[in-house]
Amino acid sequence: MVLEDGETPRSPEAEIGMQVEDLWDVQEPQLSPTEKLNACFESIPVSDFPAAASSQVVEIRSDSSLAEAVKLLAQNKILSAPVVDVKAAEDASWIDRYIGVVEFAGIVVWILHQSEKMEESADSGDIWGDDDIAPAIAAAAASGMSSPRFKSKHPESPTTTSGNFFEALTSSTLYKNTKVGDISGSFRWAPFLALQGSNSFLTMLLLLSKYRMKSIPVVGSDGSKIDNTVTQSAVIHMLQECAGLPWFESWGSKKLSELGLPLMNSTRLIKVYEDEPVLQAFKIMRQKGVGGVPVVARDESGDKAIGNISIRDIQFLLIAPEIYKDYRSITAKNFLTSARSYLEDNEKDSPLTSGMVSCRSSDTLKQVISKLDSMKIHRIYVMDEDENLEGVITLRDIIARLVHEPRGYFGDFFDGVLPLPANSRV
Repeated sequence: MVLEDGETPRSPEAEIGMQVEDLWDVQEPQLSPTEKLNACFESIPVSDFPAAASSQVVEIRSDSSLAEAVKLLAQNKILSAPVVDVKAAEDASWIDRYIGVVEFAGIVVWILHQSEKMEESADSGDIWGDDDIAPAIAAAAASGMSSPRFKSKHPESPTTTSGNFFEALTSSTLYKNTKVGDISGSFRWAPFLALQGSNSFLTMLLLLSKYRMKSIPVVGSDGSKIDNTVTQSAVIHMLQECAGLPWFESWGSKKLSELGLPLMNSTRLIKVYEDEPVLQAFKIMRQKGVGGVPVVARDESGDKAIGNISIRDIQFLLIAPEIYKDYRSITAKNFLTSARSYLEDNEKDSPLTSGMVSCRSSDTLKQVISKLDSMKIHRIYVMDEDENLEGVITLRDIIARLVHEPRGYFGDFFDGVLPLPANSRV
């Protein structure tokens, strides 16, 4: 995209690219390309980032139930949302107004965390709670899903992933009546960290890459409410809109292998087999801190991928639990089959229907960016010529190749938010 004199950028994102191009031309010649990009993005304020679609600026009230929170996240096709304290004063600052971020995985893991109490009660002969949820919670305990620290005493229980498990779970009083605010300070919540419009693009890009934030709320000039949300996907779309600009082409035309991608190669790739319980896939994601895993078939010639399960796909266990009731157990393969059928029958759009999206290590970065952006997905798998998995590339990996963190850059920026517990994510 090389603009002629007087030509207008095709989009707000392309306009950002033009700003980078103009800033690039005035950088010191002795700087490396990465240092130049750092300097360019440090000069652009976050307030210049294009406004998100209205559906992306979603807040969840602290008095909402878990069921309501799940429905809101699913309807708006978002992974997480900030929680507003309904008790906060109207003129409260953002620090006092927001008490955390609620996400799909956090809700489900919190519910299954109750299984630890349930199993302890079952072992003592004192089953507590709803009659309809007791068997389901006991089954969760048997699966070992209740928490990363919890070791099930009944790991081989045949009821661990029975087809009616989540139907019972989502119809329970526990699920319907527990309020988001009730658990805000008690279980694995993501902290609420917002940017001001005056913060730089470099700060934003580092938070979305090195510091592993999936999205960043941006508070308005009055410092009280969110007026924009920047996601990893939005940054990838911005980069796609910069195609054709010299600075982008010099970076994006490199092959993946030249950029050291994929970072996660086949020996380190986290995966699940098609005959494993689907709960195992989500458990692994939470334990390993990854947003998705490939589902592979057992094959003598190698692991052949048949699909991908992302952390956001856990919504299909909550919003349509009835689609699994005919299964004796919900395996990863059964989950993919049922969820895809549900989406097709209801004419719903989801990355889950895209199947296994892949690339080659010889592809260029801009080819991968184009595919990720057009298909609205968060990861792409690198395959060899025999369709064996070589690795995975995430949105975060790409953004991390765009900028680097200067020594001492953040100073006291994270005071009150970091450090976090080991293996946790911002």
